[in-house]
Amino acid sequence: MGVTVLQIFPDASRSGCLETEKLHKRIMHLDATQCGMFTVDCDTYYTTAHAGVAGGGVRKMHIVHNSETPTTTYAILDTGTKQVTLSADFLFDLLLSRLDHMYQSKKNLKIESKGAKYELGDFLVKIGTVSMSGHYKGILVEVEYLPCVSPALCWSLIREFMQSFMGSCVKPTPPNYLQAHYQDIHTPQDTVQQYVEKFNEIREGQQAYSGGQPTGAGL
Repeated sequence: MGVTVLQIFPDASRSGCLETEKLHKRIMHLDATQCGMFTVDCDTYYTTAHAGVAGGGVRKMHIVHNSETPTTTYAILDTGTKQVTLSADFLFDLLLSRLDHMYQSKKNLKIESKGAKYELGDFLVKIGTVSMSGHYKGILVEVEYLPCVSPALCWSLIREFMQSFMGSCVKPTPPNYLQAHYQDIHTPQDTVQQYVEKFNEIREGQQAYSGGQPTGAGL
């Protein structure tokens, strides 16, 4: 497990497969090797009126599955000001029906990113097509730098690599999540929390639809 960074790739035309294919061509142009497929999905549950949340607010629980850790279910409890990530085996999913007096999911909010993954030297790249209830929502790219476990030691290298095939949509400064955990040891939970953050942005329509020309490339 190395350091992972997630980036929403702009798709101004909302063409989906055309922009995804463009990314595939760019990463292959760098001599990457496809090494399989991946899926990350997230279903969000909300506290019910009977849950008795202090102050009357609504809390969320995000249930996330990652094909890279197939026997693990992640539950991220979101109070609005703080997130707590729990890891359990996949049997946790069977307990969700027993929590329906506290948490209930809303229809059509399940979201997933799936696609091909590539190896290129010390990097692992996953180019995901994001869909919600079967409808295309955007493109999400995960980049993992395998030899390092601290963002502070490798962000510059990761940024340069990401800009080589994603262009100006990759900002000079680390994403907000990475900044908040810049000196920490990176774990699978950090990857999952980044997915939840990006999924929320996509659900709320906050993704950018500009930029994306790679540096030093004409593809």
